Amino acid sequence: MPIKLVVFDMAGTTVKDDHDVSKAFQAALKKSDYNVPLELINPLMGYEKNLAIRQILRLHEHNDAKITKELVDKIHKAFVRNMIDHYEHDEGIEPLPHVEETFSKLHDLGIQVAVNTGFSRDIADTIVNRLQWKEKGLVDHVIGSDEVELGRPYPYMIQKLMLEGGIEGPGQVAKVGDTEVDVREGQNAECRYVIGITTGIFSREELEKYHPTHIIDDITQVIGIVKKSA
Repeated sequence: MPIKLVVFDMAGTTVKDDHDVSKAFQAALKKSDYNVPLELINPLMGYEKNLAIRQILRLHEHNDAKITKELVDKIHKAFVRNMIDHYEHDEGIEPLPHVEETFSKLHDLGIQVAVNTGFSRDIADTIVNRLQWKEKGLVDHVIGSDEVELGRPYPYMIQKLMLEGGIEGPGQVAKVGDTEVDVREGQNAECRYVIGITTGIFSREELEKYHPTHIIDDITQVIGIVKKSA
């Protein structure tokens, strides 16, 4: 059964990220007087951001009653403002090496390309618009974690993308991402291939702990993997 859809993560997988997301997250937390080192933030960056905020706050607040919806919303809104400003105006926003070439080659093979993310849809759209991926015909589907009931590691974003793309089953899907939660999302969705990539937050050794079907160092390697399914 050939692969018909490849779902790519965004920051660290297809979009250059020099810890920019973690730094924006750190700044949003600091506005609410939580000083959190990047090494505690980095492993959570693939998660839906409200969930990531709650997980970070639990490290600092031993009383869950202090972690109110209002506090989480306040931090998340600050994070969204930081990220939209970053992706709209920062000069360093660009695809990672060989990403656009890989998207184009997948299309040549008749494979749909989707991007999904732990970001909300407004941030995802800001990135896609900045890089003009829709205008270039490189991306077929975009989804943010706020468009489903639960974000990563739950499979709902991938399942919604499958519905949009008319994909018959997860055996026709590959998931590509740079974090533990990307891998677990693909596994929970029962994707045929779950591909970890070392261009982002996690090293090869860190990704190996979560048993993806493949670990790659260059996104062009996705082409060889999906061709094996034909």
